Amino acid sequence: MGYREPGSGPRRAAGGDTEWLTLGQAAKYLGVAQSTIRKWSDLGRVPAFYTPGGHRRYRRADLDAFLERSGPGKPARGPLVLVVDDDPQVREIVRVNLEIEGYAVVEAGDAEQGLKAVENDAPDLILLDVMMPQVDGWEMLRRVQEQHGIGSIPVVMFSGQLESTAQHEAAERGAQGFVGKPFDLRALIEQTKQIVPA
Repeated sequence: MGYREPGSGPRRAAGGDTEWLTLGQAAKYLGVAQSTIRKWSDLGRVPAFYTPGGHRRYRRADLDAFLERSGPGKPARGPLVLVVDDDPQVREIVRVNLEIEGYAVVEAGDAEQGLKAVENDAPDLILLDVMMPQVDGWEMLRRVQEQHGIGSIPVVMFSGQLESTAQHEAAERGAQGFVGKPFDLRALIEQTKQIVPA
């Protein structure tokens, strides 16, 4: 193997097929910012290896596997959040603000749509309105827990009930958080970021 100028492209390990990419090369390969891939590797979403000098290196095969997990033709995405609320304006404002923060968002207008969305692509977090027609948020929470296990998919409940009993009930039923509605949007975003950082 001939001498290669530093920074002239990905290196292949001597005697092996592994192709190593620097942080900048890996970010370009995935089409994301260096800070994004750094965060993903810190969270364990993309495996990273470290040189003795502390620099990150990525295997092309690991990046290809990550792209495959992200879906055919889809760009690499942040954590997936499912927003379930019968008010389309609430869903839209929450979705737009989460997308700005780097999250992928799926909306559902009722519990049945929400349960179908969970089956299609299990989210990293569910933001769930308590008061909905037909099947309410408590029943959807129970069904998600029944099918996936309590706590396996974190759920933050929100409701127009401002009394402290609703917050207590959410915790008792296994939800990871509760926000009163009309809610402080920033508080909801911050709670989301604490549970599943983007």
